[in-house]
Amino acid sequence: MSVTGRSNEELHDQAAEAAQRYEDSTTERERVEDRLAAGVRFPDTPDALAVRADRILERGGLSPSAVVADIHGEAMDLPDANERIIDLSNELQAWSFLPRGVRAGTSVARITLRRDGRELPHGTGFLVSPRLMMTNHHVLPDEGFARRCFAEFNAQVTVDNIPDTAVRMELDPGAFFAADRRLDFALVAVTPAPDGRPPGEIFGWNRLSVQLGKLVLGEKVNIIGHPDGRLKEIVLRDNAVLVRLDDFVHYRTDTRPGNSGSPVFNDQWEVVALHHSGVPKKDDQGRVLRKDGQPWRQGDGDDAIEWVANEGVRISSVLKHLAGLDLDPARRALLTEMGPDSGLDQSTIAAPAPALASPAVPGVTPTPTSGAPVTESGTDARKPKAGRPARSTAFGGRRHLVFLHGRDQHEKEPDELRRTWASGLNRGLTLASLPPVDPEDVWFPFYGTRLHDLVTGRESTAEAISLDEVSAAAAAEVFATESPTGSYERLLYEAATRAGMPQDGPAATEGFGAGLVGALHRPLSWLAARSDLDEWTIATFLRDVDLYLGDSAVRQSVLDSVMETMPTTGELVLVTHSLGTVVGLDLLTRLPDGLDPVLLVTAGSPLGLDGVNERLLAHGPHRPPRVRDWVNVWCPTDGVAIGCPLEDERWGKLTQLAVSNGRDRAHKIDEYLAHAGAAGAIGSVLGRT
Repeated sequence: MSVTGRSNEELHDQAAEAAQRYEDSTTERERVEDRLAAGVRFPDTPDALAVRADRILERGGLSPSAVVADIHGEAMDLPDANERIIDLSNELQAWSFLPRGVRAGTSVARITLRRDGRELPHGTGFLVSPRLMMTNHHVLPDEGFARRCFAEFNAQVTVDNIPDTAVRMELDPGAFFAADRRLDFALVAVTPAPDGRPPGEIFGWNRLSVQLGKLVLGEKVNIIGHPDGRLKEIVLRDNAVLVRLDDFVHYRTDTRPGNSGSPVFNDQWEVVALHHSGVPKKDDQGRVLRKDGQPWRQGDGDDAIEWVANEGVRISSVLKHLAGLDLDPARRALLTEMGPDSGLDQSTIAAPAPALASPAVPGVTPTPTSGAPVTESGTDARKPKAGRPARSTAFGGRRHLVFLHGRDQHEKEPDELRRTWASGLNRGLTLASLPPVDPEDVWFPFYGTRLHDLVTGRESTAEAISLDEVSAAAAAEVFATESPTGSYERLLYEAATRAGMPQDGPAATEGFGAGLVGALHRPLSWLAARSDLDEWTIATFLRDVDLYLGDSAVRQSVLDSVMETMPTTGELVLVTHSLGTVVGLDLLTRLPDGLDPVLLVTAGSPLGLDGVNERLLAHGPHRPPRVRDWVNVWCPTDGVAIGCPLEDERWGKLTQLAVSNGRDRAHKIDEYLAHAGAAGAIGSVLGRT
């Protein structure tokens, strides 16, 4: 709640709605409280506990040595182990808990209102991107009100308990403003500093996430804000989550009115909710009660109310609301800066599925391909898009950063793709404390259009099967039949086997090339269930890999297309993704003598599959020729990276880097590059003198 600028009626409407939700959830809350009283630390579902434990371990919320020492010290079943991991993360805080809290707190600001020539503390806000600040709708209800306010960073005391020097920054609702009364949030742009830097570069910003696993019932939360307009304060540890609703969460903690708009953190300093209201105690007649048990009356003041809990808005609900807004490109771009975990990145917005060019599947009526004209050979008549060279002055003209993309990029513009890759890399470089790169300093070969034309043009008909008219398994049967070397089915089964598919089922006795309808459903569904990719993505990815490796004309054309946009001398830093990792290893056998590959990065790669590496030009597993250093980065939920880590000793020495990518983004290259480990390896070579 704010401390100025609102009527008592408006103030208590918000609290009354929170109180009603609190009352409606009484049964669930009492169940939770009973289990807590009975000694159950986290009275949540086994699935919720498992997801939370995984996230704690993946995000470095607990020392692995602590887990080994405690969990492995006695035999525990999985639910008990998950609960213990969560409990340990509450009990055993690494030293980094404090500086990470300081870093999170730096992004929190006091929002102050100008009124009648006075400056009145009004609420709390916190940065969620380089240029955007989040607070409550009741703190900033509209653009006009926001123009009368400003943000004060560093409104706090120093380590010596003396007031720090506050930094004022004006709000800029004209650049961006979005708000919703029911979810009680407002998102507003903040003007840059006088030197042009956005506030997030100065004070840091919180990476919001739509992913699950940030909090379970009974877990502690921490709140940083400006209660009653005072200098910044923190509510630490003595609080617990009581109820998790669809859009709200209730917790016990000690907050004051000025905390409206404060971030609610878990112990890993991830924002889990936006604090917005206290929950007042009511009697049987629905009247708000004072601390002395008597009905509260106008004029008693908020301090007299018996507050029984606090309510926050779930961050995932706010992000989903933002994702559904109809915004112009400039404002949508500002949302994109909130990062990949937010689910607001423009690259995550799926384009309409293209038609799948294949021979007719029995029982399925082919649908003609629409769009660009088709020639007699079945290829698209448009001219393939060209790759983008880097500026001659990039990295002193001595080193060259090359991005090599994967499949299914034919509808995209090379410039846009290059910016997306560079954006992800720059997020990772920032985490690694290294300078960012300019997209125009990057070489971006482009073979997407040529590969697409080759895939569609080699089929026996120019007609296509619509993705919504045939199952992925049925299409996979066609891919297996049309495989240049008959290897498609082998690739699919090898991937499923490496992903743990049992070999004692019916599929084990069918044999390759059995031709049974549905024979490929089992491995496809197994891979999809154990990864972040759907059956269609897996089926078509393996089709393109198989076609590239099995058809020499396709391979030659793709490599020729890549070589059209490549440096010829100097040091090469080659960053490859997906099918591009396969193309990249072939490319390394054809580099001119004057080009020295000092670093190879493979991300989301299928190279671990024998059905892939055995058919490389270098006939793997084999150390890439002339490469000095190699970093292979993969995500365990990436269905393309099955076979990683690359453990066969014939690959030679390389750095294996497992990362945890965002939900529904396991295979995204900008997500891979946003990790400090991968980006740091690239940045350290580029900055080497």
